[in-house]
Amino acid sequence: MTQAPHRLAVVVATPAHSAVGGPLTYASEPALAPGTLVRVPLGRREVLGVVWGEADPAGEGQFEEKPVTAALAGIPPLAPAWRQLVAFAASYYQRSIGEVALAALPPQLRELSPEQWTRRLRRERASATAAPHESAPSLTAEQEAALDGLRGGPGPFLLFGATGSGKTEVYLRATAEVLEADPQAQVLVMVPEINLTPQLQARFTQRFGAVAVVSMHSGLTPPQRLKAWLAAHTGGARIVLGTRMAVFASMPHLRLVVVDEEHDPSYKQQEGARYSARDLAIYRGHVEGARVLLASATPSLESWHASEKGRYQRLAMPSRIGEGRMPAVRLVDLNQQPKGTVLAPQLLAAIEQRVQRGEQTLLFLNRRGYAPVLACTNCDWKSECPHCSAYRVFHKIDRTLRCHHCGFTERVPRACPSCGNLDIAPLGRGTERLEEHIGELLARARRPDGGPPRVARIDADTTRRKGALDEQLAQVHSGEVDVLVGTQMVTKGHDFRRITLVAALNADSALFSSDFRAPERLFALLLQATGRAGRDAAHAQASEMWIQTWHPAHPLFAALKRHDYPKFAAQQLEEREAAGMPPFSFQALVRAEARTQEVAQDFLQAISDASQSLQDAAAVTVYPPVPMAVQRVANVERAQMVVESPSRKALQRFLWEWQPVMQARRPKGLIRWAVDVDPLAI
Repeated sequence: MTQAPHRLAVVVATPAHSAVGGPLTYASEPALAPGTLVRVPLGRREVLGVVWGEADPAGEGQFEEKPVTAALAGIPPLAPAWRQLVAFAASYYQRSIGEVALAALPPQLRELSPEQWTRRLRRERASATAAPHESAPSLTAEQEAALDGLRGGPGPFLLFGATGSGKTEVYLRATAEVLEADPQAQVLVMVPEINLTPQLQARFTQRFGAVAVVSMHSGLTPPQRLKAWLAAHTGGARIVLGTRMAVFASMPHLRLVVVDEEHDPSYKQQEGARYSARDLAIYRGHVEGARVLLASATPSLESWHASEKGRYQRLAMPSRIGEGRMPAVRLVDLNQQPKGTVLAPQLLAAIEQRVQRGEQTLLFLNRRGYAPVLACTNCDWKSECPHCSAYRVFHKIDRTLRCHHCGFTERVPRACPSCGNLDIAPLGRGTERLEEHIGELLARARRPDGGPPRVARIDADTTRRKGALDEQLAQVHSGEVDVLVGTQMVTKGHDFRRITLVAALNADSALFSSDFRAPERLFALLLQATGRAGRDAAHAQASEMWIQTWHPAHPLFAALKRHDYPKFAAQQLEEREAAGMPPFSFQALVRAEARTQEVAQDFLQAISDASQSLQDAAAVTVYPPVPMAVQRVANVERAQMVVESPSRKALQRFLWEWQPVMQARRPKGLIRWAVDVDPLAI
């Protein structure tokens, strides 16, 4: 008698909000454990899937079930805790399980056949143990106290440490203790951006050896990502360093999670499943019994509030290592400067003094390109993007107008396209123009060796080539650069020992933004930038942070001058509580994209009207739909609608009940819609 095949629930990657959102049923002759990676037919394709368990018996016999093509032998099943993390993320962020699960796996898993897998897994793997290459330095009293606190409770922990206080050494010591206590233990260390991964990986490699450490980020090639994933999944890698995607790394023996710069908005995914890697790290630690350490000099207000209420245990490290101190903050009132001033005379003099002493300066301007707009002096023409409601940025180095939203690029016209006027000029200033301008202003200054100052720029344009960022950072660290011009990518995480002056040239842009999180982001960005100066105790006394502003009396700058994050956080939380804003309420955004703004807003209004009959409608406020800040991108009109509730559970129930309503009312002409839970930008 032939045994009936096993009926398995298998999750596969499905389009967002499609009718095929849950696990599909397949037949398999052998029993396959939950978490097994399999290849299954889907339509005319063969795709990768994950066995999620036994199929629902209720559907047996209703239709012919396709058989599993093959299981990827030699790869251990994904652990129950990993599947629980994926299921939670899909549920909380309103996506399908298959979409989240398959996006968390390396792309090359979908390409190699089972035979190729067998050959690959036969290759000899290096042992995951290696002798440390670097001896650990002695700890400060604050570092010792932080480690004692980390040992003494379940967490989660919030490490509130000043820039330069030695937080990385705390990560290294905590990692060493975990690995020594359990020969199988694994540690996950997360950073917000790719450019911070190599230097942190170098520190961990020096301490623990190269074979124990792997990195995970989108900058890796598909084979590199696959190799790192396999090393973590099989337990070969004891330490995984990565960006937000690493929160889904399969690590069966996870015991410690570190989230560096936990406040950084880069931890929030902005496409597909819009998850917060920081928040998922907290959940994952709870599920797997791993300690979670969030760390920042400027914690997010959500994390700070949680530590105030006792949900997180706060560990403080307010002092810099050695004799270092935080740079003095000086405000330059632009109201008192000549019209059109780019660099105040006193700031320029301070830069020249640093050049003459052989010290370095960082000029921070969070706008790349030569100028944000090119305009005609005779008519109203400006370099608008024909496909977006935004201007194309002028890049002088290759004489192009480039849209930073859709990528549309054209050569700079010889004359105004509207009136033919030859006099078209740049308006505003980006890092490329600032680099050119500072070079002209410092033409007469001299270095200690008598040579001219050397100016360099680091932004997304100068670091496109593979390895370019590492080369440029090496030049800064070696002292080859006197003045560094850069965007926010150089203001956080970097240990520049020679920089004694940091200047922010356009600090007012976020002071009066409609986004209630803008002051929090600005304070964090400026304080992180301040932390790049004076990291060497020998130069700490002479280190300064200069801020050019039209609003020197703003309370944000008063708190920044005192390096007083707690007072700033208290003031912001007081305002948010009065306004009923997060973390005192919970929000979601419903975004719609269509060929016309009318279709997008009509869809949002229709589902808003239909939501009034839902069970939890009384506990939720649905605000009217409005165009997004950048209304049109690549000829697609965008609108959004804020949904808010004082209860997280009520909001979640409401959103899940609302999903079928949205699907049923999808009109012709609507391209896509998406729900963003806990959005960071409104």
